[in-house]
Amino acid sequence: MSTLTLALVLVVGLLLVLVSGLVLAGLAYVTHRHPRMEKPLGVAIGGGGVLVAVVVGLVAVVALTT
Repeated sequence: MSTLTLALVLVVGLLLVLVSGLVLAGLAYVTHRHPRMEKPLGVAIGGGGVLVAVVVGLVAVVALTT
């Protein structure tokens, strides 16, 4: 694996971690500040969306590195 590819993988991984953290923090803030919005289905959909985004990002990184 070349140095450029490794750097790209590390940058994309870091961005995925940061974006996932921000989205999860946003979910926590919304459910804390607006208790009426704390429906289990809504929080589950939001968390599922974050997980799907992370998986798609990881697949994209793997596709770029091969």
